[in-house]
Amino acid sequence: MSFRNFSAPWWFLLLVAIGALVVGYVMVQRMRRKRTLRFTNLELLEKVAPRGPSRLRHIPAIVLVLALMLLTTAMAGPTAEQRVPRNRATVMLVIDVSLSMEATDVAPTRLKAAQVAAKSFAEGLTPGVNLGLITFAGTATVLVAPTTDRGGVAKAIDNLKLAQSTATGEAIFAALQSIDGFSQVVGGPDGPPPARIVLMSDGKQTIPTENEDDPRGSFTAAKAAAERKIPITTISFGTADGTVEIEGRTQSVAVDDDAMKEIASLSAGDFYKAATADQLRKVYDTLGEQIGYEIKEADASRPWLILGTIAALIAAAGSLVLSQRLP
Repeated sequence: MSFRNFSAPWWFLLLVAIGALVVGYVMVQRMRRKRTLRFTNLELLEKVAPRGPSRLRHIPAIVLVLALMLLTTAMAGPTAEQRVPRNRATVMLVIDVSLSMEATDVAPTRLKAAQVAAKSFAEGLTPGVNLGLITFAGTATVLVAPTTDRGGVAKAIDNLKLAQSTATGEAIFAALQSIDGFSQVVGGPDGPPPARIVLMSDGKQTIPTENEDDPRGSFTAAKAAAERKIPITTISFGTADGTVEIEGRTQSVAVDDDAMKEIASLSAGDFYKAATADQLRKVYDTLGEQIGYEIKEADASRPWLILGTIAALIAAAGSLVLSQRLP
């Protein structure tokens, strides 16, 4: 029950009328007592007059005043911060499918763990959010354009295939292009829907060759996202001990936390570290809450209206029981 903000506070002027009713009630009770005291033979009055009601008779009136105050508060339109499902928002889920995702430092493999967590994220996202899917290795591929159909996204996640190289910048640019195209279709008088990119990667960019500031590099792409006010939430997935077998040679595929942090920072997004499948699942759960819902000032008059109505009914019932009439 909120008592902080009100959309129509002028309704509280009714409290003056309620106060006048209270004053009137007290005056009527005093006048009744004065009329009783005029009858000088009090012993005879007690014999011929029915026994007067006890002080309990005032309870219905008190409860009625309380009901009026509660109903007045409801009419004043109290509001409170509430979690409201997002509608129209666009989220592009960008997943690294480079060969490093075959590392087993996260059981059973980085890719398998990522698939399970990503599917859970997609299926748990609020229905009003449009979700798209992009994978990247040497190039970026838009597997699913933004849609509210979670089935297509889940199926695409199940069918992820590994490939060579890591073109992180190209993936971000592809996500921005998808968001722009979708916004042109669904944009209305309120402008394009809010958008966010969720980037999950385990390795350092290799295309362009270890130069994130290249015109097609990840840092340049992150700056472009910032200009469009599209934050990038990055998930650095894996450990420093990861290795894979490539052409018969064991190669280290340590996770690159620094690059992922910088991408998030440049785009005004958030950075998360996940070294296990369970941590990755928790990150996605957190993102689902953050992306799927927003905090808004919403109407909170219902509890006041319910309590006011109940109090009014109690006042009416009490008056019938104690004085055989309605207040």
